[in-house]
Amino acid sequence: MTAAGPDDGVGERPAGTDERGRTAPVFDRDVLLEQLGGWRGMVDASLPTIAFVVANGIGGLRTGIWAAVGAALLVFLLRLLRKESIQQAVSGLFAVGIAVAIASASGQARDFFVLGIVRSMVVGVALLASIPFRWPLVGVAAEFLAPSHVGSMAGHALPWNRARTRGGQAPAPPAGARERTVPERHWRDDPRLVRTYAWLTVLWAATFLLRGGVQWVLYLADEVELLATSSVVLGLPLTAVVLAVTLWAVARLHRHRTAG
Repeated sequence: MTAAGPDDGVGERPAGTDERGRTAPVFDRDVLLEQLGGWRGMVDASLPTIAFVVANGIGGLRTGIWAAVGAALLVFLLRLLRKESIQQAVSGLFAVGIAVAIASASGQARDFFVLGIVRSMVVGVALLASIPFRWPLVGVAAEFLAPSHVGSMAGHALPWNRARTRGGQAPAPPAGARERTVPERHWRDDPRLVRTYAWLTVLWAATFLLRGGVQWVLYLADEVELLATSSVVLGLPLTAVVLAVTLWAVARLHRHRTAG
């Protein structure tokens, strides 16, 4: 038998694949941010709530309910006609349907916000509960979408820093980062990753609990207009800020692990 030569292809694999030949996940932060819809997505998500509050103040609860449903349907149809992603519109339509059903059953306008309050509180508690078990949910999601050993985010720059890179492009990932195989060391065995993911999980939990807590206080005070305002302000705008911090931290973790 003769030893395999460098050109025999033994032990080689295409870049971006693991030792089994599977394509390594590549996560692009721009794609995720685009999925949020930007300012237009914020308007689409906020429109049914605003329509409900305005119509409720003018014509009563039933008018507000029809206005909210009509606004959600309008967003859905416009996205459908423009052949844009309807994922947000469908989920929004479903959520509005449940919200108006609760408000209609109780006869109180403030109950339109019950679903959002409960959802925020449940998610916040679930996030905090994952930390003592050393399975911080932000880490679970991040490692599923973009495993840190692949280094797929290590070379990314934040949108506002791209002008500093050559040609407006994000810097290339570290040499060999995409050719790395899955390490024997699980991400949960890296204290730095677990610690950072835990703090990010706390940040997300605080965001949801803040939203739910503020809205709960306003719900008890029966301040429908303020409930709508808090729903908009503490919704996608706050989420976008927390997401930007998360992406920055995760990119640093990827550089840390690929450098190691």
